[in-house]
Amino acid sequence: MARGYLFTSESVTEGHPDKICDQVSDALVDAFIAGDPDSRVAVEAMITTGFIAVAGEVTTRAGIGEAEQEGIVRRVVRDIGYDDPALEFDADSCKVDMRLHPQSPDISRGVTAGDGGEQGAGDQGLMFGYATDETPELMPLPIMLAHAMTRRLASLRKSGEVSWIRPDGKSQVSVRYEGGRPAGIEAVVVSTQHAPGVTNGEIRDTVVSRVIRPACGALWRDGIDIHVNPTGKFEIGGPHGDAGLTGRKIIVDTYGGFGRHGGGAFSGKDPSKVDRSACYMCRYVAKNIVAAGLAARCEVQVAYAIGVAEPVSLMVNAFGTESVPETRIEEHARELFDMRPSAIISRLDLKRPIYAQTAAYGHFGRDGDGFTWERTDMAGELRRAAGL
Repeated sequence: MARGYLFTSESVTEGHPDKICDQVSDALVDAFIAGDPDSRVAVEAMITTGFIAVAGEVTTRAGIGEAEQEGIVRRVVRDIGYDDPALEFDADSCKVDMRLHPQSPDISRGVTAGDGGEQGAGDQGLMFGYATDETPELMPLPIMLAHAMTRRLASLRKSGEVSWIRPDGKSQVSVRYEGGRPAGIEAVVVSTQHAPGVTNGEIRDTVVSRVIRPACGALWRDGIDIHVNPTGKFEIGGPHGDAGLTGRKIIVDTYGGFGRHGGGAFSGKDPSKVDRSACYMCRYVAKNIVAAGLAARCEVQVAYAIGVAEPVSLMVNAFGTESVPETRIEEHARELFDMRPSAIISRLDLKRPIYAQTAAYGHFGRDGDGFTWERTDMAGELRRAAGL
């Protein structure tokens, strides 16, 4: 029998410096794709006190000039909630430095033509997708709880219900597992930036009653080890407290540490970049396998060579939870899911401006029209192929 253990995942609010950068990058991706669905975009941002730098490669017919690009950046910052000079970083007074240039023709040639005239992968690399039946979203419980808490922080702030909450914040949830299944919440850490003058007692009482307890729902119990703003003061936050970069929260973006990660970030990249689109496809495959009842847990790995359409490898791991032989699950995945970049883009309808919504609170376990990789429309096909 599997031993008991604790597993911990974290989330951050949309006002965290790294997440601001992800949202800036993906808002630009959306703008270019809205104007030209075939845009090639690889954009990254860096922020610090009063300053944003945006750099990268863009090849597009969208006709978005530098002034409009800068306006998109400022709008993202304003919408997040950085609209007060007292925060030392706000949408109207920060300096924005845009440094975008066309994509390398060497890379473009391989992606556009590929082998046999077919669209190839935008880069070499390995990508993973993961699913588990421990939550309705087929996601690991710790990361879903952590996201629920940061979402509640942002909601209380944006609605004005709690006036002293400021944009930067983090959560961390430790779940006890027994026999490989979640058995209860052991510890929670929530840190929220706050206005001057609020007491530690008020912060703790509010966070416990209006953030942690509602997010835990039926899993709430007395005795959970709770830490709220454990340093005692969090007035200085956001980019004034810590510099931020695009792509520095890849575990927050995915499964909270459950399942492996190939290392490539998502935000700022158009869907020709398999770092993004193939990870979405691997999640789609893994989720459908679990939804079909072929496994309780599933991880899918795929790998590519730059400019080549067909993946160089595909692997399915069910961690011993499979209901039919693992080799058969992998065979069915190969038969039913086309992992070529152009097929992924078509299957998941990725040439749309859907990416800004992914840039905070995770890319997986979400609902809505944009999150096509969360559909379980292939579960029936998998069951039929497996003879179930």
